[in-house]
Amino acid sequence: MALSETDNGCSGGEGGETDAIVKTCVLGGFSEGAETRALISSLPEVHGDMGTSESTTERFLVLMNRYQEQPHLLDPHLEWILNMILDIVRSEESAPSLVHLGFKFLYIICKVRGYKIFMQLFPHEVADVQPVLDLLSRQDPKDSETWETRYMLLLWLSMTCLIPFDLYRLDGHLEAESSKPREPIMDQILAIAKSYLVVSDSPRDAASVLVSKFMTRPDVKQKRLGDFLDWTLTTVSQTNDHSIRDIKVLDGVLQSLAKLFKHGKRDDLLQYAPTVLQCLEKKNLSESSEAMLRKLGVKLIQRLGLTFLKPRLAAWRYQRGSRSLAANLSMSQSAAASAAVTPEVETQEQEDYDIPEEVETVIENLLVGLKDKETIVRWSAAKGIGRVTGRLPKELADEVVGSVLDCFSFQETDNAWHGGCLALAELGRRGLLLPSRLTDVVPLIIKSLTYEEKRGACSVGSNVRDAACYVCWSFARAYEPKELEPFVTQIASALLITAVFDRNVNCRRAASAAFQENVGRQGTFPHGIEIVTAADYYAVGNLNNCYLNISVYIAGFPEYTTSMIDHLVAMKINHWDNVIRELATKALHNLTPQAPDYMATTVLPQLLTMAVAMDLHGRHGAILACGEVTHALHKVGLQTNSTVVDIISPECVDALKNIHHMLNERKQYRGFGGWLMRPAICGLIEKLSLSKMPFKDDPVITGWQWVIDDTIQTLHLASSGAKDSIMVAIVSALSALCDEYYQAQTGQADSQMQDVLVSQYIEGLKSSQMLTRCGSALALGCLPRFMIHSKLKQIFEGLRQMCTVSQKEGNFTEARRDAVRSIAHVCVKAGVCANGCPDSVVCSENVAEVFDVLLSSMSDYTTDSRGDVGAWVREAAMTSLMDLTLLVASSAPEILSPDQVKCMMCCLAQQAAEKIDRYRAHAGNIFLRLLHSTEPAVPHIPHREELLAILPVETTTSLNWNAPSQAFRYIAQLLGLPEYQYHTLLGLTVSVGGITESTVHFSSQSLFDYLKRIQENNVALEQFGDTLLSILRDNLRNDRVSVPFLKMLNQMLANSCFEIFTTQENHQFCVDLLGLCKEFKKSKDISKLSACIAVFCGLIQFQGEVRKKVLSQLLLLLCHSFPVIRKNTASQMYEMLLTYDDVIDPEVLDDVMTLLSDTNWESDLSTVRTHRNQLCDWLGIVRPKVVAKQGPDQVS
Repeated sequence: MALSETDNGCSGGEGGETDAIVKTCVLGGFSEGAETRALISSLPEVHGDMGTSESTTERFLVLMNRYQEQPHLLDPHLEWILNMILDIVRSEESAPSLVHLGFKFLYIICKVRGYKIFMQLFPHEVADVQPVLDLLSRQDPKDSETWETRYMLLLWLSMTCLIPFDLYRLDGHLEAESSKPREPIMDQILAIAKSYLVVSDSPRDAASVLVSKFMTRPDVKQKRLGDFLDWTLTTVSQTNDHSIRDIKVLDGVLQSLAKLFKHGKRDDLLQYAPTVLQCLEKKNLSESSEAMLRKLGVKLIQRLGLTFLKPRLAAWRYQRGSRSLAANLSMSQSAAASAAVTPEVETQEQEDYDIPEEVETVIENLLVGLKDKETIVRWSAAKGIGRVTGRLPKELADEVVGSVLDCFSFQETDNAWHGGCLALAELGRRGLLLPSRLTDVVPLIIKSLTYEEKRGACSVGSNVRDAACYVCWSFARAYEPKELEPFVTQIASALLITAVFDRNVNCRRAASAAFQENVGRQGTFPHGIEIVTAADYYAVGNLNNCYLNISVYIAGFPEYTTSMIDHLVAMKINHWDNVIRELATKALHNLTPQAPDYMATTVLPQLLTMAVAMDLHGRHGAILACGEVTHALHKVGLQTNSTVVDIISPECVDALKNIHHMLNERKQYRGFGGWLMRPAICGLIEKLSLSKMPFKDDPVITGWQWVIDDTIQTLHLASSGAKDSIMVAIVSALSALCDEYYQAQTGQADSQMQDVLVSQYIEGLKSSQMLTRCGSALALGCLPRFMIHSKLKQIFEGLRQMCTVSQKEGNFTEARRDAVRSIAHVCVKAGVCANGCPDSVVCSENVAEVFDVLLSSMSDYTTDSRGDVGAWVREAAMTSLMDLTLLVASSAPEILSPDQVKCMMCCLAQQAAEKIDRYRAHAGNIFLRLLHSTEPAVPHIPHREELLAILPVETTTSLNWNAPSQAFRYIAQLLGLPEYQYHTLLGLTVSVGGITESTVHFSSQSLFDYLKRIQENNVALEQFGDTLLSILRDNLRNDRVSVPFLKMLNQMLANSCFEIFTTQENHQFCVDLLGLCKEFKKSKDISKLSACIAVFCGLIQFQGEVRKKVLSQLLLLLCHSFPVIRKNTASQMYEMLLTYDDVIDPEVLDDVMTLLSDTNWESDLSTVRTHRNQLCDWLGIVRPKVVAKQGPDQVS
């Protein structure tokens, strides 16, 4: 059903507003003719090479597959394609591999266009019979590589069987050619057909087509039909459906029988039909475990039923005057009515014929097939019901309809409902469902449109709803508007409910298509055109859009308002899917303004009853809905200056108040269900508080506060997936509750509650449970301004301590993130006043402390098994710094010190140069926001003018910080600004020395571009070198920076970035660098030692004493206690000497190189030390002395 959008989208349209997606799907014609011709012409050249033949076949497959959905576009070209390939196949010079390749191409076309159309193009002259037979007889049925050849030859043989001459005429000529008598052609073809009906691959399907064409020839049916049917029935009775081989045999035989009874003449087959039916009854295929066998059984039984009945159209059937949509729209109602044939007009001859007894068996089997567990079987049975019923008298047909309606019982499974819908659609489409039956049928279809049966943690029924949409679609085409007029409101409402509120996207789209069909063909659906425009195929694809926007538009038409609301309350509030329940409650909120009185007097009492019922999902949805509806009614009341208490009854007010009491009394906050109830009741608290319910100083407020506090304390017991949503619900509820009920007077807090809550949540920040800390931090952050007043110092101190202590200990990362967020929230709510009280507002006395905490959080690089979890804190700190800075800059810019702004911008620059895309983008966007902010303008930004030149205002929209190719090009330019150089280079260090290829590539490219620009500027290069040394000095014991630093330094040395320093002996930069790098030798980390070796080898390019010291360090590492380090050092030294051949005396160079390459440096230390000492002598380095062993990293 959902496929019907093809009719909508592919028509082209008139106004040029057809969706772009649809346009790309529609092809105008076959445009690859030249390439196809070239591919086919190349077959003689490519068939011998497996690689080229496969690539050619693959390309042809791609070309043809483009036309899978519009295969008719191939029709004008099929003949020349077929002739080209057949010329190759028929040629005597063609090798077998070329013939097989040609047939493979034919199969590809046949698969796309369909065998029924394609096989008609095969030549079928008398002269073609023998060559096709000979070619087929030479095939090996067991060769799995050439099955396409056999498949196509069988289809070709099926066409040659249609020659209008008796086959015996060909036999005499063949006998004369050979002394040995040959088998008649008729027997040859029959033997081939039988042999291929029992194979296990696709030629079996083609063999069944051959049987249907061959056995229906006049000469063959006289001589061989009875024997063939005997063979098939014997085969059916002797096989079982337990062995795989027998299943394949049964499949082929049943296919051939079904096609035979489809294409054969009734007079020829009627005598055999009872026997075949009896054989099928004994076989009892409906009990088979194989779906395909059950389908073929149903298919064959319906064909037998059609054989028993005379091929006549029932005169009693309902006929709509015109099936053409254009004609239907152009005709007036009166003309349409006169064109329709009324069901009472029946011809006399139709009544007077007997119905064979076997038809009852056929119909019984088809009705059983409607309830099968597989869709393909149900669909085949539904079509069979439609075909057979069309040949029955009116009374018997009505009995069949009654039996189909029995499928719609709640004792039946979803399979029966689905089969029933398919059958009704078929009956309606064929005019066999008379208008008098619509009063019985329509209510069942309405039920089917919302059919859903819960199974465990999910539900079944989407196929039933989809099929029900198909029924509505078929009814639109089958009946005159006047017949459906009494049911229009029911059908329209049900279809729209499915189109907007169904969980399954295919069902929503199917309902939308069915509604559109009814609007077009019936013309009686209220507001049809407007709704079709708003709820089209693409619009209903988004579930949120359906529930929150489209539903409001449709409910604006009074015909649909109450039915949509009733459906949400009855079916969606208690849905098994949490997402649907929550969307349904929001939809009710949005729909309330359309029918406020109905909501207040009818819906809300229903919801309140459900809110304290025993069904968990219903209770959850109803509690949320009560809050949403009450809040919506409050908004409605604001427009008329009335309160929500004026709109809803006192009983409802009491019931709303008592929900918490009932849940608590029944202990429904406990256990698994409790974690659904807690966020639901928090949602209710929020909405009732926002609705200004008159509960101030009521005991229920204490109960609500207990729920919030208890949930924060026990949050660690909730399932991991629900924790975030529960936290959001708690924060929203607490904020609204404080706003409404904890003010002694406007803008002044209830001091007792203020003291209790603030001290309680500050105490919670010290909890041993991480989630309790998170909840307490967020709770402090959501408190309204009057609750913070005179408590700011206490709140801030609690949050600050948790941040600093837990950061040192490296735990409670999520709580630290939430605390950082809350600091900003508290500051924003407290406001800024330069000379204000530090216990109430952000002022000159406390602004520095706030900035210090946030800036220290920017250096949180905590890691655990989840990776760089400190990034969560850094991200929160960046956001908080931006919010705080903009707040202070707008209210009291004078309290912002230059150091604070400088430190913040430098930290942001560092984050914008780091390796994780998400956090780099976050930092970059905030950096640009602060730089380009004009209202307020942020003061004291270092190098503002230069930054504006590097990052002009256009970059705020055009620069994608997530893309390394764009971001590093800009950020590397900050290296030229002294204030930013250290932090930018520190950020670039972890990017250039990282492991992500794209990040490493673009960051190093940008860094080296900068270094190239300053190569001639000795001062700039000296400054850069000093910054580099500072970073290394500060992070000597920090592996997060030091290992990437060594990798980056190695790249710099390899790219000769410090070539200007190599011309001076013992340059201070090199001396200091070597001194710092020597510290890494003590490490036990192999990756760090390996990076250090590479740096030492790069430092060899510097002249003077430095070179000797470097060689000394490398020679020490040749006797490192780790064999892998010794081997790595020798390998890198060898490469170093190849690169820098002027480092040592040319006379000993060859000896040194030979010793480095030939020695097994992984052997024991005593052997290695001898070779190392020899190297020391050659290189003029003092031999290291053996010292007492202190650890595994000791060198000698």
